[in-house]
This record gives sequence, C-alpha cells and structure tokens, in this order.
Amino acid sequence: MSRMTRRSAFTLVEVLIVVVILAILAAAVIPQFTDSTTDARNSTSLFNLSTLRSQIAIYKAQHGGLVPTGADAAAITLQFTTKTNADGTTTGTPALGPYLQSIPFNPAVVDPTKQNLLKVVTADPTANDTAFGWIYNKTNGNIYSAADYTK
Repeated sequence: MSRMTRRSAFTLVEVLIVVVILAILAAAVIPQFTDSTTDARNSTSLFNLSTLRSQIAIYKAQHGGLVPTGADAAAITLQFTTKTNADGTTTGTPALGPYLQSIPFNPAVVDPTKQNLLKVVTADPTANDTAFGWIYNKTNGNIYSAADYTK
C-alpha cells in the first residue's frame, strides 16, 4: 500500500504562472496612472481657459462690446485685475470689475515661470508658443492656451 504524501508548498511552475499574470495586469494598469498627471494638467488648463473666456465675455458685456486692448500684456492684465471705467481706463473712480485677481496659471505649459504669462497678438495664433501661458488676441478678445492653441 502506497502512502500519499501531502504537499505543503507551491511548485515552481505555479509561482511562475502567478508572477506572469501579475506582470500582465501591471503592464495594463500602470500606463493609466502615468497618463493621469497629464490628464489633470489638461483639465486644469481647460478650466482656467474657460474662466478667462467667461471673464472676457463679462468685460465685453459691461464695456459696450469692447475687449481689453491695452498696449501690452501688463496693460491688459491691469484691465482684468483692477476696476475700470466703461472705456477701459483706470483713471478717476472706475466702477466696473475687477474680473480676475490675477492671470491664472496654465499647467499645460511645463515651465512654471511662464505658466501665467500673457502674450498679446493681433491675429489668432497658428502654432504653439510655450514661452507663454496664454495667447490673447486683443483685436477680437479670443484667448488660447499657448501649449495648445486649438483648445
């Protein structure tokens, strides 16, 4: 009569199968976590872009169809962040605004020193310009993310 021995451990083949299955699962899941940072940056960028566009629309409505048209980025930023008159000036006792506390950051632009810089142009952009956070067309009031001008 033969006696059956009882196994108390896994065989090498069983352990290797489990390791292979875990490796396949990890290969499927890890890329989704690495993309989440990029997705969060893009989401925040789109939210901030939407905020800028809505504040430009409010400015335009309160200023009789005019958009901020300062001479440079500093002047336009001033029109957004301080009270203005109906003609867009800040002299006297302005009653309109402010529309923003500051220009929001664009996290889609990797360089943190450039994320809230405003580039002022007179025609809509045709290419990315990551030396700035935002591109603002002062002739029509359109604003774009400098990291992806199509959004």
